Amino acid sequence: MTQNSPLNAVQSRRQFAPLFIFLAVLMVGLVVVPNLFAQSGGEVLDVEKKRTALDYIKDAGIWMLPLGICSMATIALVVYNFMQLTAAKFAPVDLKMALLDHMQNCRVRSAIEVSSTSPTYLGRMSATALPHVDATEPETLGREAVEDSMAEFTIRENAGHMNWIGYLGLLGQIAPMLGLLGTVVGMLGAFSTLSMSGGADPSELAGDIGLAMVTTASGLIIAIPAVFFYFFFKNKLNRLVADCHLAASDMMDASIAAVNADQQMAKVPEGLQPG
Repeated sequence: MTQNSPLNAVQSRRQFAPLFIFLAVLMVGLVVVPNLFAQSGGEVLDVEKKRTALDYIKDAGIWMLPLGICSMATIALVVYNFMQLTAAKFAPVDLKMALLDHMQNCRVRSAIEVSSTSPTYLGRMSATALPHVDATEPETLGREAVEDSMAEFTIRENAGHMNWIGYLGLLGQIAPMLGLLGTVVGMLGAFSTLSMSGGADPSELAGDIGLAMVTTASGLIIAIPAVFFYFFFKNKLNRLVADCHLAASDMMDASIAAVNADQQMAKVPEGLQPG
């Protein structure tokens, strides 16, 4: 365990690197966006008259509430998935080595006991599949039944993970729509102000324009990271599950090879040494 600690630390830093990048981009956006909305109509105003992003957000009013909820939900889902989709919770190195050792020595019952005490993905999958090992079939050890059991476990287990990942994709679609809705409402308000005032006084249009612009920008700021992390976590889940299945396949190969070792030696042609 102590030998793997530096490797685990490096893997942990790599797993959380996209989260740090996401938070950094979010902070940069919070700093840059106020400067983008600080001027109105392209004319440089006095410092006292400049409007900040906070002013536009206040003008947007209630329309920023659903976008704020989407933003907090996106951050929460990203943090949650980073915590759940880790190698330590799917296929830790020590568990893979222990199970492989038991299966190489044909200790299937011991492998099942070790698996049943592990809350990891590989542990629960092995505890479900290994009881299907059939000693009456020495050539395959009932491999087909074992793989079918693993496939059924994967279908059930992945559905729970994909639910939380899928919410990111949903937020990536909802946020721009909410921003577009705010834009439409803001433009309708601007046209209504123009028709009532008969002029184009920027001070009268500031609130409506602020609603239109800030909701659009906010929707995109939320949607882009949400879509990115949707595909990021989906691919990461596939890699972790594939690693678990590869470990299980290696265990079955080792056990079958151990059971049929004598027969393999008997098939070596005379005068040749076994490889």
